[in-house]
Amino acid sequence: MEITPLRVAVVIGSAREGRFGPTVAAWIAAEIGLRPELVPELVDVAEVGSGTVTKQLGLADAFIVVTPEYNHSFPAPLKAVIDDHYTEWQAKPVAFVSYGGLSGGLRAVEQLRPIFAELHAVTVRDTVSFHGGRKCFDVDGRVADPESSAAAGRLLDRLTWWAHTLRDARVARPYAS
Repeated sequence: MEITPLRVAVVIGSAREGRFGPTVAAWIAAEIGLRPELVPELVDVAEVGSGTVTKQLGLADAFIVVTPEYNHSFPAPLKAVIDDHYTEWQAKPVAFVSYGGLSGGLRAVEQLRPIFAELHAVTVRDTVSFHGGRKCFDVDGRVADPESSAAAGRLLDRLTWWAHTLRDARVARPYAS
C-alpha cells in the first residue's frame, strides 16, 4: 500500500526587512526533506498579496510555524495570515520553530497555541527554539548545535503522527466546522 506523502507548510512568520525567518525556515524545510513521507513547502507571510498563500495553506496536511519573538509576542503579519484563513487550519496539526533573544521565541509560541486551538487546529507539544537566533546558525545557514537536528527529529516524529491521524480522520469523516 502506497501512502501519499504529507504536505508540510513551513510558514515564515515575519515580514520585516532584514528578517532571519527565511534562514530558519530553510533549515527546517531541509530537515523535513530528509523524510520521504514528508514534502515541505515554504509559505511566506510577506507574500500574502500574491494569492498563493490560501492555496498553499489549504493543500497542507500539517504546518510548521517559524516565528520570531518581537516585544514578547509574535509578528502582526503572522496573526493576519492566521486570522484570514480559518478553515485551512482546521483539524490539522501545527508545530513551532521559534527564535529570538533570551527566550528563543517561546513566549510567542505560548501565545500562538490558544489561537490555533480556537481555529480547531492541534498544536504539537514539542518545539524547536533558538535562543539568540542568528548566533545559532553559521553564515551558510547551518545550525551550530547538532542537538537542534535531534530536536527537529522529535518534533517531526510527532507532527507526522498527528498529520497522518488527522488526514485519515478527515477522509473518513469530514470535520464539522
